[in-house]
Amino acid sequence: MTFWDHLDELRSVLLRCLAVVAVVACLAFAFKDEVFAVVLAPKDPAVQLINTELTSQFVIHMMVSFYAGLLVAAPYVLFEVYRFVAPALYQNEKRYATHVVLSGYLMFMLGTAFSYFVVFPITFTFLGNYQVSADVANMISLQSYVDTLMVLCLMMGAVFEIPVITWLLGKMGIINGSLMRQYRRHAIVFIVVVAAIITPTSDAFTLMIVSVPMYLLYEVSIWLVKR
Repeated sequence: MTFWDHLDELRSVLLRCLAVVAVVACLAFAFKDEVFAVVLAPKDPAVQLINTELTSQFVIHMMVSFYAGLLVAAPYVLFEVYRFVAPALYQNEKRYATHVVLSGYLMFMLGTAFSYFVVFPITFTFLGNYQVSADVANMISLQSYVDTLMVLCLMMGAVFEIPVITWLLGKMGIINGSLMRQYRRHAIVFIVVVAAIITPTSDAFTLMIVSVPMYLLYEVSIWLVKR
């Protein structure tokens, strides 16, 4: 195939991916009650959400539908991208690429689930009920709720990619188990800093909930790189 043939094939791949994402997003938009039942499930029942802008709820509905379409269609998108790249890879490279893609997706989903079921509910309950004074009532907007949920899920999904990234760097010979063990104390400080950035709360309990899994992921990464 010529360069333009490859470019045309890439265009077809992107169009198919966009079409699948759009179809799933439309289905998510149509099933509004079911989708937002999932989105609002981690919310503390004692905290009431409000809407302050005329178009906000409709825009949020569209945004959440798009995110849902992207998340559900992600396996198909990854499959299409892999099928486009695979002919240019050697057999061993195909095997490594398959491992990276599958494990990367699974770890991202695991991190997202951890944020959805553990980190976000604790964060929302703490911040939603926190008051500097009894004279100041909290009125949490729907936009703020959805933005915080999406950002935390995205960040935790990215954090859970640590074992995949370190395994790949180990395969490339950039890092090794001895190096990671040598800089373990530096990594712990870095983990605590990242956890403090990810979690908008200032309590030690939430910081520990995020930091401990990150540290365990680092130890798993050492084992993977060593192997």
